[in-house]
Amino acid sequence: MSGQMPESCDAEQGRPPFLLVTVVPYTLLAALVIFKVIVERPAGDDSLLVDLGLCGLAAGWMLVMFTLRPAWWERPLIMGVFFTGLVVITAILVARDPVFGLFTPAPYIYAFTILRWPWRLLGVATVAVVAGVAQASDVPKTTALGLTISVIIVVVNIVMMCVTAWFLQLAEQEREQRVQALAELSRTNRLLEATLAENAGLHTQLLAQAREAGILDERQRMAREIHDTLAQGLTGIITQLQAAEQMHDVPERWHRPFEAVKTLARESLAEARRSVDALRPEPLETARLSDALTDVADRWSRLHGLAVQVTTTGTVRPMTPETEFALLRTAQEALANVAKHARATRVGVTLSYLEHEVALDVRDDGRGFEPAGLEAGAAGNGASQPPSRGGFGLTIMRQRVEGLSGSLRIESEPGAGTGISACIPILPAGSRT
Repeated sequence: MSGQMPESCDAEQGRPPFLLVTVVPYTLLAALVIFKVIVERPAGDDSLLVDLGLCGLAAGWMLVMFTLRPAWWERPLIMGVFFTGLVVITAILVARDPVFGLFTPAPYIYAFTILRWPWRLLGVATVAVVAGVAQASDVPKTTALGLTISVIIVVVNIVMMCVTAWFLQLAEQEREQRVQALAELSRTNRLLEATLAENAGLHTQLLAQAREAGILDERQRMAREIHDTLAQGLTGIITQLQAAEQMHDVPERWHRPFEAVKTLARESLAEARRSVDALRPEPLETARLSDALTDVADRWSRLHGLAVQVTTTGTVRPMTPETEFALLRTAQEALANVAKHARATRVGVTLSYLEHEVALDVRDDGRGFEPAGLEAGAAGNGASQPPSRGGFGLTIMRQRVEGLSGSLRIESEPGAGTGISACIPILPAGSRT
């Protein structure tokens, strides 16, 4: 027998169990009591009192063991005792008067609602025997034919009710399978919605990164074009004018035009160089990388109320704009993740110029996390757990660094803070990766 109520006794499954298991049995018993009183009271038979006492026992048994004890409905041992006692009382009533066979629907109800398969089948068969005996009470048992008919009636009751129980069990299993299928479908739909939302976020960020990369490439292309054409051409003009002055004595009347041409060429060359510098990535337009990092840290500190210590070590050397841009974006992403997840009290940013590479380290003393699920060299985010959307920025950060032949590492422990380190080889400032 079950440790919990079967589906058929659950009101949420579309059936009214309260009315079925409380009102109907008492109604049947009350109707039989009224019938017995009307039929047997005029005869003055003392057996009426015994029958009424047994009916009272049946009502009290159902009331005490079931109706008033809803908490017991989920306890299989107690429900087994209750059902067995009710069947015994019903059998005694049927033995005293076959008319009490009309009460057998009550045990049937309890068999179908509180017994689990296959105990339900045994309970239904037992009640069917009692019902069959009541139905065959008028058949004489003294002859072989009468005995055979009585047995057939009992067997027919057993077969019919057991077949009914079997089909109800199959229907219950199909219903449970449908419920499970719907639950699985609902779970799959939720996962699909979450995946679509994540894909939409990734798509948006990838578009933004692609736009950013396209703008950077176009700025670099224009800077190279200005440098390789206008700047070099103006440099050549100035060089030729200076060479002409050294090779020949310039007449006095040519001094002023020569100086005007050289001045104009120098001014144009300065403008071209300023244009090249102006095409550097924001906020590197007017500052070196270390200064840009300090500016980013200051703005982050003012926004979040937490001081950031920025340190530069080693000999500052020029590097490609792409390298500066990648390191600046790495610092910005790391600080953003510290603000979102780390709950830190101290944050430090260190820019280190090494012999063959430049390293950027961002560390905090926040909550940290267990980086067991991250691949070696994957990006960290300064959080207690890598968030699903924060991971997009970290993935792009790592792609940007590794795209410059660099590496991105994470170090973190729960409660011990987090640190990320980006290392990129140093290339000459005029080189392209």
